[in-house]
This record gives sequence, structure tokens and C-alpha cells, in this order.
Amino acid sequence: MTERIVIIGADAAGMSAAHQALRTAEKNGRDLQVTVLDKGRYTSYSACGIPYWMAGDVPSGDALVGRTPAEHREAGIDLRLESEVTAVDLAGRQVKLADGQTVEYDQLVVATGAPAAIPPWAHAEDGTPYDRVGPVKTLEDGEAWLGRFARAGEGAHLVIVGGNYIGVEMAEIALKRGLGVTVLTRSRVMSLLEPEMSERVALALTEAGVEVILDAEITGLRVCDGVVCGVEWEDGGRDCDLVVLAVGVEPATGFLADSGLPMGPSGGLRAEPTGRVADGVWAAGDCCEVRRRLVGDWAFLPLGTHANKAGRALGDNLGGGSLTFDGVLETSITRFEGGGQYLEIARTGLSVDDAREAGFDPVSLLTPGSTASGYMLEAEPMDILVTADRGSRRLLGVQIVGGHGSGKRIDTAAAVLWHEGTVDDLAWMDLSYSPPFSTAWEVLQVAARRVAEQI
Repeated sequence: MTERIVIIGADAAGMSAAHQALRTAEKNGRDLQVTVLDKGRYTSYSACGIPYWMAGDVPSGDALVGRTPAEHREAGIDLRLESEVTAVDLAGRQVKLADGQTVEYDQLVVATGAPAAIPPWAHAEDGTPYDRVGPVKTLEDGEAWLGRFARAGEGAHLVIVGGNYIGVEMAEIALKRGLGVTVLTRSRVMSLLEPEMSERVALALTEAGVEVILDAEITGLRVCDGVVCGVEWEDGGRDCDLVVLAVGVEPATGFLADSGLPMGPSGGLRAEPTGRVADGVWAAGDCCEVRRRLVGDWAFLPLGTHANKAGRALGDNLGGGSLTFDGVLETSITRFEGGGQYLEIARTGLSVDDAREAGFDPVSLLTPGSTASGYMLEAEPMDILVTADRGSRRLLGVQIVGGHGSGKRIDTAAAVLWHEGTVDDLAWMDLSYSPPFSTAWEVLQVAARRVAEQI
């Protein structure tokens, strides 16, 4: 008997689920009919690569597409683009589209992602978006920004509202394109880092020529002759030509608001490790909250890595398999390059405040070091902050800010965290050494050893 699977959302989680469901079903002798609905024109693209396309490091938006619609359809998926779902009838097991059509299902997968958050001050009073203002989230956004850059020309000034990942990456792009750039943030730059690490990022931005304004809560935009010409905050303002909105994202679950499905305060769905949300309903990706593995609580942490893994696990279960998505560590990485500065920024695990709130007794220490042996030309400074629990000696978190080759060291720490290892495990595990790549005592291990000696 054919089982009808309807997936809402055709990006990382949705298409991972679709393909894995068909692969697993074929192995298990099951017959699935998979229909994917998406309101957009694109599918399976790298949103994380959009800033680098805008910078000119990627030749085109097409280069960011992992699989084209035609390739999905060739694999046996009924992919329907520009098909917006407006409501779901859970009792009747059907979805309703904006054009009035309905699609029936046996199993529903919600993989609607999380669009950029747009503050109320970012549009005109009648709700019309300003031409020179916008987020950086979709391929359509990337296309729009390339047009804005071309019209503004070199020497224009860009204000970036938000100082986390997109904010830092957009600052790099602005410098590469010859723009003046200001980063405005209501707290700190890279506020996910501890303050001493955040300060290092802010200093690199400033030394590269970026104006950094901290603790600035935007109150509105200046409009000159119908065109945005500046931003204002409580204690000041800044003239500008363009404004990037980098203030976060929101789960696209509004159409499920009255469904009774389990959701967190963010609006994100809460799925089991298999991807199941309720009878006949599954979910994965940025429309979901996830379990933090070290603490066990729910958090809204939208990342492409989570979406791909959760989608694959979900699809496997739809096809009769048993994969699970077993939580996250909040591992992430980015870089900043420009104005003679280069910085890799990475983190995994808990902050000191999060660890204390979770009931741990955290000990945290910052250790300076070098990405290679000091006598090598490629050696660059690197700072590593390690946090561990005083009582159990368990590793709780690691943060890295440094030069070329520093950032991916975070994956070693994440591996220890994933298996609930101690700070001693990190300090004494067998890591590689050669002068172009590290010091004889790898600095990550030196940092772990120093924390171990404190507890």
C-alpha cells in the first residue's frame, strides 16, 4: 500500500528527509509517495554561502545550489515550487494552499525553516519595505543586495544592525566592496562569546576600519525624500546609504499556531529524536527547537548542520529505519577578513553563565598561544578559552579566536563534549603535531591542562 508523505519546505531539512525516506523505504520494501511543497523558487541551496557570493568569492547564486529541482524530481520526488501552504487540517490530514488547492497526506513533515526577523522600524508606516534595507537570508535576498550594491556604488556607507555571525560576515563583504561600514549591536559583537573573547573580535573589526557601536538599541530610520538615509538609536544616529538587518530569525510556524502541536516560547516545534512531533506529524530544521546535549533543555538554535542531520534522521524513520538526531552542542564557526585583519571565530558547548545556570560549578581560563610553532612564518596568535566543571572535571565549553588554522580546532573539543569527556581527556588525547600546524604541545591541550590544574 502506498503511503503519502507531504513535506512542507524544500531546503536542507525537507529535501534531506525526502531523499532519505525514499532510500530507506526501498531497502525495506515500502512504497512511499513523497510530495514536497515550497513557496519559493529555489531549493537545496547553501544559505551560509550567500555572504561569500555577495563578496564575489562565489561566482553565482547557482553555485550555491546543491541539487536542482530537476534532480530532485528525477529521484522520484514530486516537488512543487511556488506552492505556499496557508493552513493544515490535522484531523482531516490535508494541507491547504494559497491558491485554494488541498493536498492529502498520511504523514506530514514540517520543514519550513526560519525567515529573517524584520523589526517594525524597518518598513514604512504602511508596511512597504524600504528599497535600501533588507536581510541576508535567501537567494532572493542575495540578488537584491547585489543590485543595491551596484546602485549605491563604491564609497557608499553600509550600516549593519546586529553583531553576530551575519553581522561580522557582512562587515567583511562591505570592506571588500569598498564600502564604509558601521556595525550597530544592542549588546556586544559576537555576544555568544565570553566578554574577553568578544572584545578581541570587536578590536579586529575596529582595526580593519569598521565603526563598531555597542549597546545601541535602534529606534528608527532616517528617511530623506522617501529614501532611507540613516539610522537612529537612543543616544545617537548615523548617516548611511544601505542598512543590513542581521537581528536573527524566527521559526516559520505561524500557520500552526492553533494546532496544539508542541512548541517552545520561540515558536519552534519540539520533535522527538526520530523527528516525530505527534501522530502523523514530523518536523526538522530551523522551524524547530533542539535539545542541548550538555543540559537537556530546549533551545532555538537554527543552523544548517542541525537541519541536514535532523532531516536525514526523520526521513530514515519515515522509510522504516531508526536513525535519531541526538541533540546539539552549539558548535559554530565563522571568520572576519579585511583591512589587514584576519580572524577565525569558533565556539562549542556552554558559556560560563549557561553552565552556572545549569547547576555546574564552572572554572574558566583564557590561554594565549600560536597556530604553529613560533619559528614558522605561518605562526599566528590564537586565544583559547576553556570551561570545565570543578566537581566532575567534565569539559563544558571551548571558544577560539585566532589566525589562520585556529578555528577548526573547535571540532576536537566538540568531539570530547559529545562523549561527555573531561578536561583531562582533552589535555591528554593523542593529537597530531608538525611545526607548520601546531606547537609541540597543542595549544588547545595546553589550555585544557591549565584548567585541569585549577580544579
